[in-house]
Amino acid sequence: MQKLKKFKFHKSLMISILLFMIISTATIFSSMTYLSASLGNLAIKQLLWYFVGFIMIIIIIQLSNKKIYQYVWYIYITHIIILFLLLIIGKPINGSKCWFIIPGIGSIQPSEFMKIVMIITVSIITSNWISKMKKEPTLKEESIFLGKVFMIWLLPAILTFLEPDTGAVFMYTIILISILWTSPLRKRWFVIGIILILLLLGSFLGLYFVKQDLFVKIFGTDLFYRIDRLLDWKNGTGMQLENSLTAIGSSGIFGHGYNKTPIYFPESGTDFIFAVFASNFGLLGSIFLLGLILYFDYSIIEIAKDTNNISDKCIISGIVGMLLYQQLQNIGMTLGILPITGITLPFISYGGSSLLSYMIMMGIIFNIYHDSHKTIN
Repeated sequence: MQKLKKFKFHKSLMISILLFMIISTATIFSSMTYLSASLGNLAIKQLLWYFVGFIMIIIIIQLSNKKIYQYVWYIYITHIIILFLLLIIGKPINGSKCWFIIPGIGSIQPSEFMKIVMIITVSIITSNWISKMKKEPTLKEESIFLGKVFMIWLLPAILTFLEPDTGAVFMYTIILISILWTSPLRKRWFVIGIILILLLLGSFLGLYFVKQDLFVKIFGTDLFYRIDRLLDWKNGTGMQLENSLTAIGSSGIFGHGYNKTPIYFPESGTDFIFAVFASNFGLLGSIFLLGLILYFDYSIIEIAKDTNNISDKCIISGIVGMLLYQQLQNIGMTLGILPITGITLPFISYGGSSLLSYMIMMGIIFNIYHDSHKTIN
């Protein structure tokens, strides 16, 4: 306990998390208006997950980042095995094997925790490469480095895609790009990567639009219908999007009032949580939430500026890249300006696995802040 008293918490981040907790539980309670009673009180469950999350932060602080970095490969291999086992013994829910069902606790989604493992593993590889670098890397050295991080990305990406959970695969990719962008890797690799991605994506979509029978034979009907739903946003069609736009558009400056969500849309407590909040609290409430999110992200970026540790900088780059993508994607899809991908809003949407993964990340960030603050002083 004495160690905790001496620990230097980042006050702004802690206050932001507490505000997120209040906003999350209150909005989830409001979203329950049209949900089945069999789901239980999701707001209370979210509050309990926050409580467990704070315990996880304390555990991470007690362990220290140095110890976590030391065992990163054991952690990575363990999570690969878990993802593999999920495909074999996982219980299918809505056609996907994304969760382990634990009696008395609920569902656990391993891909959420794999995001943290991906961030730490790629960051350690990148920092080791940078620390050994005495001059500008050669083409061969860059190729070997890229081969290593690509394999770290590829194994969980394949296993997660087979669940299928394409949203998580996007997240792994965003994390990888965010970390590599902060490395001394020459930018030509990013140009090559973008070209390859566009070619693969063009071939994939070309097969979907031109040879749909062949597409279904190769990828299956589940992925076909997922893409079909994903492309609904172009025309502003689909009950989710239409009702979300109606709820937000009719809220005005002050909103309809707390717990007065005017219209039903599926996944109101998860994917479309922002639409529930905006319909309740209107334009002013939405501006406050967006401002809080920006302030939270800015505070994390400021911590990265204060640390001289390469691993810590890479880890924060991966976390910030992931958070920004999820925030933009989730809010963008509720407004109809981005495709509906099932990406949740960090710290706000309901979900035990996702919330715990964010809280573990916050424990790592608190450690980085403490270490850099201690070094400065």
